[in-house]
Amino acid sequence: MAGVTDDEAEGVTRRTVGDAETRRASRRWWDRDADDYQDEHGAFLGDVDFVWCPERLREADARLLGDPAGQRVLELGCGAASAARWLATQQARPVALDLSAGMLRHAARAAETTGVRVPLVQADALALPFADGAFDIVCTAFGAVPFVADSAAVMREVYRVLRPGGLWAFSVTHPMRWIFLDDPGEGGLKAVHSYFDRRPYVEQDADGVPTYVEQHRTLGDRIRELVGAGFRLRDLVEPEWPEGHEQLWGQWSPLRGRIFPGTAIFISDKPLVEGE
Repeated sequence: MAGVTDDEAEGVTRRTVGDAETRRASRRWWDRDADDYQDEHGAFLGDVDFVWCPERLREADARLLGDPAGQRVLELGCGAASAARWLATQQARPVALDLSAGMLRHAARAAETTGVRVPLVQADALALPFADGAFDIVCTAFGAVPFVADSAAVMREVYRVLRPGGLWAFSVTHPMRWIFLDDPGEGGLKAVHSYFDRRPYVEQDADGVPTYVEQHRTLGDRIRELVGAGFRLRDLVEPEWPEGHEQLWGQWSPLRGRIFPGTAIFISDKPLVEGE
């Protein structure tokens, strides 16, 4: 769950990056960063838990997916797959998918330590290796969607692998956060970017090769992607910062969280009848 830093920082820019470059950057970044990411955030996310966002909204409390018991569930961009393991304890039938072998290594390690095992698949969200209608639920907490150049194509792939009536739920950085710097303090309260600048945030090496790419879409863009793929939007959840939660996560902080949202969770479904 990254965000937007000062565009004047060394090696940081906003520019268009194609699918191939984005895919290579994401795979390398998460493979390289997997250990540090888990060291920093693993305790917060838990080994067997489904945490939607830095605001600490847990699926055990929110039940945004309904009752997962008996449901075939795909966790997209699963990271260490803590959410998939939690779903398994709720009698769901989850599969965890990620582009990064480094993150899946942590998923396999956690399966050994917890004894909760789920199938792990390394694949691209733009080309899901599953049959049409294979799942009842597809979900992700900050996985895949912000890290591909063509997120509308991800929506179409998710639609394909869902059965009619199936649920698609995903969380991303709230689009309005892109107006601000990636600063959890007072520096992050001043609007400095255009909300309508859809160029991705890019970190690149000395040769200009992208090493990290994160995409921005407006709320309207996300809704059009969903509707264009055939989904019906059921809810848009903007978690409020909870009392007593003082933990920082990158740009997320009590200071900012009590003023404006940091996360958007889209809940949609595939109609029972095509075109309904």
